[in-house]
Amino acid sequence: QVQFVESGGGLVQPGGSLRLSCAAPIRSFSMYTMGWYRQAPGKQRELVASITASGRANSVDSVKGRFTISRDNAKNTLYLQMNSLNTEDTANYYCNLFPLPQQPAWGQGTQVAVSS
Repeated sequence: QVQFVESGGGLVQPGGSLRLSCAAPIRSFSMYTMGWYRQAPGKQRELVASITASGRANSVDSVKGRFTISRDNAKNTLYLQMNSLNTEDTANYYCNLFPLPQQPAWGQGTQVAVSS
């Protein structure tokens, strides 16, 4: 079973930035559309951004212009650059395939806390 490994989270003040990384031990990683997801306390997990195999990126309206998803296929790694963070971005962040498989395997995620 695939085990994604997310890292880069932490505590940051409003307006700050973080760069998340996801190691994705998937054969033929470069062929898959990947996504970043997040789950805030008491809420359902939601898609934040996705990137196709060719590098076309999309993101949800709430993070447009602030978050940038990218990938390094040579390193099987997915990134999420997060700028202008606000308290509503506080969540545990995960990476996975997009769309999700029928029984997705989740890593532990990386915690992002935005607070003054």
